[in-house]
Amino acid sequence: MRAFYCDHFVLPLPTEHRFPMKKYARLRERAIGEGVLREDELFEPSAARDEDLLRAHSAAYVHKVKQGAFTRQEIRRMGFPWSPQLVERSKRSSGGTIAACWAALEDGMAVNLAGGTHHAGYEHGEGYCVFNDSAVAARAIQAETRVKRVLVIDCDVHQGNGTAAIFQDDTSVFTFSIHGEKNFPFRKVAGDLDIGLADNTGDEVYLDMLEEALHRILAVFDAGLAIYLAGADPYKDDTLGKLALSKDGLAKRDALVLGMCVKAGIPIAVTMAGGYAKKVDDIVDIHLQTIGIAKALAEQSLPIGFSSHQYG
Repeated sequence: MRAFYCDHFVLPLPTEHRFPMKKYARLRERAIGEGVLREDELFEPSAARDEDLLRAHSAAYVHKVKQGAFTRQEIRRMGFPWSPQLVERSKRSSGGTIAACWAALEDGMAVNLAGGTHHAGYEHGEGYCVFNDSAVAARAIQAETRVKRVLVIDCDVHQGNGTAAIFQDDTSVFTFSIHGEKNFPFRKVAGDLDIGLADNTGDEVYLDMLEEALHRILAVFDAGLAIYLAGADPYKDDTLGKLALSKDGLAKRDALVLGMCVKAGIPIAVTMAGGYAKKVDDIVDIHLQTIGIAKALAEQSLPIGFSSHQYG
């Protein structure tokens, strides 16, 4: 299974900043050190091109990001100080999801060790998200392949408002988000299917709701590709989550999502999305088990590939 990384493109952040930038390098180190991924399965992605970004974002916004022409309010909304490194990192993260989508179409499963920046909208950044990698990748794949319909499965604890807004009038992309109802963003944007859960929902109810939703979606939407935002932030010790899932519950979540897509014959690109536990190692544990489950399923399953799937 191919995996794409960009952790060596680091954006400089103040010491007290709450975004856990170091989780990405630690994730790759542990994936190799613990034998979850081999060195020859890891690839540095190209940066997303302007033409890729412009399918999901306005020209004015892309120019603003590249030039750093933000107001204080816009910087506050995005959550990151501007720097040239921020631009390159954001383009590489989106490039990683594009690359993972291409690899998934060829092999059945692939992973971006970053990505999941689902709050970025058509003309703004928000919530530690600069470019919306799922939207950028979905539209790149649609523009350059026979894939017509893409399913976005968003299991980050926060609702994917940016993704929902970008695809609000686009029936070729189905956006599904299962998230904390009382969590950020406090003004949700309706996607094709949204499940807002109460605080402290826990494993059992979460998994039941997720399985029911996936059955409903797969019965009505014939996807040629799925993009799965795994998210470590539904975890019980996450500082920005509230759903109180265990690590075992999150592993069952991953197995459920990925297993149902594999059974349906849908290629899957996996992105990491959020994670803000007090201990960075807890975040990495959760992301690592997502990668391990994806790898195990990829090895157990026949490659999906273009030859064996009628792309929707």
